[in-house]
Amino acid sequence: MAQGMPVYDNTNFVSLAKQLIESAKQTSELLKTVEFLKQQKERIEQVSNVIQQLDAVAQLIRNNQQLFQIVQGDLRDILNSPYIRPDEVDRVTASFEEILERSMESVDYIERILTSDYLKMTDAERATVLKDHEARSDEMVAEVSNRARRYKEIISFRKMQDRINNRETGF
Repeated sequence: MAQGMPVYDNTNFVSLAKQLIESAKQTSELLKTVEFLKQQKERIEQVSNVIQQLDAVAQLIRNNQQLFQIVQGDLRDILNSPYIRPDEVDRVTASFEEILERSMESVDYIERILTSDYLKMTDAERATVLKDHEARSDEMVAEVSNRARRYKEIISFRKMQDRINNRETGF
C-alpha cells in the first residue's frame, strides 16, 4: 500500500446505506399517514357541513311552522274582531300573505339547493346559504309576531275607546 491512501471500511458504508433505506421507508410511511389524515380531515369537514345544513333546514322548518301557526291563529282572531274595519281586512290579509309568500319562496329555493347540485356549490357554501335563509326566516317570524302584536294592540285600543265612548253616565 502506498502511503496516504485512505482505507475504506465497507461495514460503515453498508450500515449507513441500511440506515438511509430504513429512513426512506419511515418517511414513505409518514407521507402515507399525512395523506390519510388529510383525507380524514376532509371527511370530518364534509360531515360537519352536512350537520350544519341539517340543523339549518330543521330551524327553517320550525320557523315556517311557527309562521303558519301565528298567521293561522292570530290572523283569524284579528280578522274576526269587530274592531277591524272592513276596509282594513284586505290590508291586514295582504301584509300577512306577503310574508308567507316570501317564506314559501325561501322554502322552494332551499329545496332546489338541496335536491340538485345547484350551481355546483360545495357543502360549505350550501351551509352558508342555508344559514342566511335561516336568519331571514327568523326575521320573518319576528316580523309576523310584531305585526300580529301591533294589530292586537290596535284592537285593544279600539275596544277601550269603544268602552269609553259607550259608557253610561250616571248623572
